[in-house]
Amino acid sequence: MKKIFTFVFAFLLLSTTFAQGVNTPKVKLNTSAGEIIIELYADKAPKTVANFLQYVEDKHYDGTIFHRVIDNFMIQAGGYDQRYAEKKTRAPIAHEGREALSKGGPRNTVGTIAMARTNEPHSASAQFFINVKDNTFLDPSASKFGYTVFGRAISGMDVVNRIKGLPTANGGPFPSDMPLQQVVIQSATLVQ
Repeated sequence: MKKIFTFVFAFLLLSTTFAQGVNTPKVKLNTSAGEIIIELYADKAPKTVANFLQYVEDKHYDGTIFHRVIDNFMIQAGGYDQRYAEKKTRAPIAHEGREALSKGGPRNTVGTIAMARTNEPHSASAQFFINVKDNTFLDPSASKFGYTVFGRAISGMDVVNRIKGLPTANGGPFPSDMPLQQVVIQSATLVQ
């Protein structure tokens, strides 16, 4: 029942956004390194955007860290708190990367945001990553699921670039790629 309520709420949030004549909701990530504003493409990846917005509404991202940073690849967040404890998530969502691309959705290029997942294509829940270079090898195709792009950083790429350049090592449960200086998402809020 809670799962149904969650998706109904996210759908109503998206419907309200569309009713106001806006088809690209924006989310502000206020981080300890600065502010990043992400424009979301609900018309291309509606289930993925609804899922992300529900996590924003639930304040799930508040207090999480960028736990995986690979210069010349991507920065990843949304799953771990400042003590490196994994945050509880809702059930994974269905992968919709192929559908998003067929609707003219963006590819995994610099500044785009995509859902992180395991090797199981339908395993994305809360974690996301921002591409810091063109990673088109991550794009879905007829022969592979790839990673669903659902938005783009429209402000704050200077912050993204600062994060990607941080020195990394092992930390918490991670054998590598953990920034030595924690970057915390202090808040994630819908701004439009």
